[in-house]
Amino acid sequence: MSKIFSFGFWNSVARLILRNRLTIIILIVAITIGLATQWKNMRFSYTEANLLPDDHPINQAYNDFLDKFGEEGNLIVIAVQDSALFTPEKFQAWTALNDSLETFPQIDYVLSINGLQTLEKFNDPNRFEMVPFIEEGNPDQNQLQEYENELFNGLPFYENLIYSSHSNTVQSALYVNKDIVNSKERKTFVLEQLEPLLNEFYENYNLDVRVSGMPYIRTLNSQNIIDEIGLFLLAALVVTSLIFFFFFRSVRATFISMITVCIGVMWAFGVIGLLHYEITILTAIIPPLIIVIGIPNCIFLINKYQQEIQKHGNQAKSLQRVITKVGNATLMTNLTTASGFATFILTDSTLLKEFGIVASINILALFLLCLMVIPIIYSYMSLPREKHLKHLNKRWIGAFVGWMEKMVRHHRISIYIASVTLLALSIIGIYNIKVSGSLLEDMPQNAEFFKDIEFFEEEFDGIMPLEILIDTKRKQGVMKLSTLKRMDRLENLIAEVPELSKPLSVVRLVKYSKQAYYNSNPKYYQLPTSQEQNFIMPYIKGMSSTDNLLSSYVDSTGQYARITTFMKDIGTEEMERIEENLWPQINKIFPEDRYDVSLTGKALIFQKGTNYLVKNLVLSLSLAIFLIAGLMAWMFRSFRMILISLVPNLLPLLITAGMMGFLGVPIKPSTILVFSIAFGISVDDTIHFLAKYRQELKSNNWKIKRSVYAALRETGVSMFYTSIVLFFGFSVFMISSFGGTVALGGLVSATLLFAMLANLLLLPSLLLSLERSIANKEVLKEPAIDIIESPEQEEETSEEEKNNKN
Repeated sequence: MSKIFSFGFWNSVARLILRNRLTIIILIVAITIGLATQWKNMRFSYTEANLLPDDHPINQAYNDFLDKFGEEGNLIVIAVQDSALFTPEKFQAWTALNDSLETFPQIDYVLSINGLQTLEKFNDPNRFEMVPFIEEGNPDQNQLQEYENELFNGLPFYENLIYSSHSNTVQSALYVNKDIVNSKERKTFVLEQLEPLLNEFYENYNLDVRVSGMPYIRTLNSQNIIDEIGLFLLAALVVTSLIFFFFFRSVRATFISMITVCIGVMWAFGVIGLLHYEITILTAIIPPLIIVIGIPNCIFLINKYQQEIQKHGNQAKSLQRVITKVGNATLMTNLTTASGFATFILTDSTLLKEFGIVASINILALFLLCLMVIPIIYSYMSLPREKHLKHLNKRWIGAFVGWMEKMVRHHRISIYIASVTLLALSIIGIYNIKVSGSLLEDMPQNAEFFKDIEFFEEEFDGIMPLEILIDTKRKQGVMKLSTLKRMDRLENLIAEVPELSKPLSVVRLVKYSKQAYYNSNPKYYQLPTSQEQNFIMPYIKGMSSTDNLLSSYVDSTGQYARITTFMKDIGTEEMERIEENLWPQINKIFPEDRYDVSLTGKALIFQKGTNYLVKNLVLSLSLAIFLIAGLMAWMFRSFRMILISLVPNLLPLLITAGMMGFLGVPIKPSTILVFSIAFGISVDDTIHFLAKYRQELKSNNWKIKRSVYAALRETGVSMFYTSIVLFFGFSVFMISSFGGTVALGGLVSATLLFAMLANLLLLPSLLLSLERSIANKEVLKEPAIDIIESPEQEEETSEEEKNNKN
């Protein structure tokens, strides 16, 4: 009954499409225009990807920190490493640059050497006041040398704030307005105002200005993503169209395919806009992904159309049979591909969930587009010429299929040995895989801004903020000397960690106040004793809160303190090691019954998010395998066939994982996608082969060898075509400047290549070796649906076509 329904259903679909061609074209145009109106809702992400669920404790701790102190990643730093800076001409130029930066409304204030203030003690009344470090006017060379000497030797308060402890590098800190730091206005300021100003400064004064800081890095990184979307789309179209033309040698077939996938790309952008999702480094790859996945659909449909034309030359019959014969196969393959992406919807990560939703929706929409657009366009065109059909009889394709048949027929043992050897090597490689939660690793490492990141890491020991939030559990608890001493002990521990910079906190100001009390002698830059505190406190109380450069490090109640350190670009394992060493010391310094301490910051959240994704990778991949196995169980109704079919699809995944271990490609958010994507696509070949194999079994009276070789010859060409398109299509991503996208493209391409060989060599070999246990009617029960139309149904189709004509 299900067979008849399937057969009748696709005939009905074919009649519906071909009899309502104009209506369907109008509908597609209307949908395309409607989705195009949603493009205006697309917005690019202006913050780092948060991979953790909203209710995760790490996220909750970060939100708690934001409630107390606001956005932490609002610092842009510009630096100069040049001894000529402390000459009158260069110093005046540097002063003018900083003064002009301070006039921008996007900048709250600029901390620079020309605007530097020092803490001085005054009497009558007793007070500290911030006074200018550099007197008004244009200092001469002698004065500048004195300032330089005093800065580097007499002001430890400004170490790693204004000057580097490693060299004579001087920097200015630009505090971006927190209201715009995660908005489009930040991008406008950085690209249209800050960058031109710094370039002009370099050209005029030949001072090499280095720029970094999370707002700057995020802006240039997101701009690179925007630029690469167009590059990927163009490259994917060019590569796939060239390969398509090479196979079919038909301009119009290539043009029809490109039109179809371009509509799919327009729909993909429209769905992103319709759902009001941000374009991230993941959703940015969906449009070119649509092109790569859509072309195999076009290959199956156009190849079948040309085969039918070559067979009988009747266009109406050919178009009818394209839909009825290929409809089930393309539906099942697109369903399995969409299932691979849909597993991401079940994760708690918003980033992956949005990627899974958009990708799976558009893959199914693309299937409908191909099924309707290609037959309809061909129905308005003349029959293909003889030269367009020559590719169906190419000798080199026949030689390739002959080689596969020879390997399966005579060298099965070699195939098994090669498979087992690759499996063993892969397992060794898997043990060498590392996990990377670096925010910077995937960024374009040849870009100037990445070189600046390395510069700041060397000079200032890091650029990514790591925040420590301390709750003293009582108001004004932070300024108690006992708390300050505990914070100082923790800061000394942090300073000893090579991957972390010297921390910033209110402790610095208190140490500086003692130095100021003792007439700015740098040897007194330390916390006061309890006795000294009694002398110094009257001077501190006289200070205006607005003069306190570090007022943002203590909340208004005095209960919460913030310690900020900056991390180098370290991986997850290194950060876990640092945490493992720090936490026992933190708990010892800050007893849990008196203090609550938490580590937070976007860099830490990203690393924890990577760990979270790795833990969910097994779940996501297991769900993909379960869903696809369920589909195959429904199609073939044979548990043994499911097991056999999974082997050639899981082996390539293991080989890819092994390659990652040997090549040093870490598990990270971008490479995590490889396995579910590749599995969802590679299983398509298995479905095609097994469907044809089962049909051949029935036709050949359950003779295994004859059926396997017939299925191999029949499906080998289409598998080769689609695999080559997919291989080169995904290879397009390797032109990216983002390391993660390069790894994604290369690994998926390699996986699909291994999957093609596994499906054409290992799968037939397994079927032949296990023929006694699977080649019978009890094991291979009647399928729920016929993926490939049987000869009997073909006769029924011909009969029905005759009746329709009558």
